[in-house]
Amino acid sequence: MDEGIGTKIERLEETINKLVDDNGGSKPKEFKLPFKARVSKIKNKKNWVTVIKINENRNLEFIKEKIDNQTVIVDKIPRLATGEYIFNYKNKPVMILPSWSVNPLTASELYNSSLKDGSNTVGYSILLAAMKSGEISKKKKMSLGIGIGVLVIIAIIGYSFFQK
Repeated sequence: MDEGIGTKIERLEETINKLVDDNGGSKPKEFKLPFKARVSKIKNKKNWVTVIKINENRNLEFIKEKIDNQTVIVDKIPRLATGEYIFNYKNKPVMILPSWSVNPLTASELYNSSLKDGSNTVGYSILLAAMKSGEISKKKKMSLGIGIGVLVIIAIIGYSFFQK
């Protein structure tokens, strides 16, 4: 019952091909906002915003609301809607609003919390760039066509030199 390495490799190739075929080799669909939550250009100029409401059961609800006096009324509760709470998605305003809070999520608040708990990626990009610049690359082989071309040119120059 001991399988050879060749049969194991063939089985692995078959399973990989099945996985690739199941995916279809296509890109995943791009996320689009639901139609009822999309803000048109006209409504964008009239201070409408797409609100992504996070419910207590972790479900998302997409709605659009009008901003009046830097507030948005969601579920009959006024919520803050100043510039620091607004994100942009495809040049359209979006707010992420937890249903249990009056304040929406802010980028600065999330950034500061990632700094505190050590999950920030700022240092990793610098470290990765330093590692890439310091890695040893393989010597590139000269292609056969370039080598033959150089030899022909040298032969022509040598022939013309000795003809004089």
